[in-house]
Amino acid sequence: MSIEGGVENAPLRGKKAGCQVIQIFTKNNNRWNSRQLTDKDIENFKKNSFDTGVIPSASHTAYLINLASPNTEIYKKSLDAFFDEMERAERLGLPYLIFHPGAHLGSGEDAGLKKIADSINVLLKKADGFKLMLLLETTAGQGSHLGYKFEHLSEIIETVDEKEKIGVCLDTCHIFAAGYDISNEYGYKKTFEDFNKIIGIDNLKAFHINDSKKGLGSRVDRHEHIGKGKLGLTAFRLLLNDT
Repeated sequence: MSIEGGVENAPLRGKKAGCQVIQIFTKNNNRWNSRQLTDKDIENFKKNSFDTGVIPSASHTAYLINLASPNTEIYKKSLDAFFDEMERAERLGLPYLIFHPGAHLGSGEDAGLKKIADSINVLLKKADGFKLMLLLETTAGQGSHLGYKFEHLSEIIETVDEKEKIGVCLDTCHIFAAGYDISNEYGYKKTFEDFNKIIGIDNLKAFHINDSKKGLGSRVDRHEHIGKGKLGLTAFRLLLNDT
């Protein structure tokens, strides 16, 4: 949900759109720097959430952040920006902060996954006392982005010390583009059986529900409106009726 004019406006926009739950960015998602949230910003955000009944369930980190970057300068900026995102989400009272694991940019998958896990450990240690949970988002695997295999996320989670502070957000477009065929009942059931076996269903905390402009296994991240993409409606019917 847009935060144009201030984060406090997001619940109002959510109410107008008929939403019960919203996800927000807490800052401009394509900039490193951000205006600090004031106490008044926080107060108005929480008041508008209460008054509208719209639940702000999560924020998403800026797209510039790359916890797997082999570039020293970008990596340092990513760590600093990520912790700022954590502080903002914590102050707003959000339960989850969703993020793309990162792109190894040629350093290799193993090195990238280790760097992501090590980064999360550093960030969680620095955020001692925070109630916030970090959610790794499944990715389409475009370029050198990690997180397109369930095994990637499992490896990161296994390496994180504070496992109670880490979970997963599953994006339906991303996993389809990554090669997990949830467009039919057989593929849907197999995908979630694999997820449970590899990651553990208890670690699944949120969904991004999107159709895909590109086909199965395309490794291209392009969202489409539900029912208008290559994924089709069956996957969403199965998901919404899944107990």
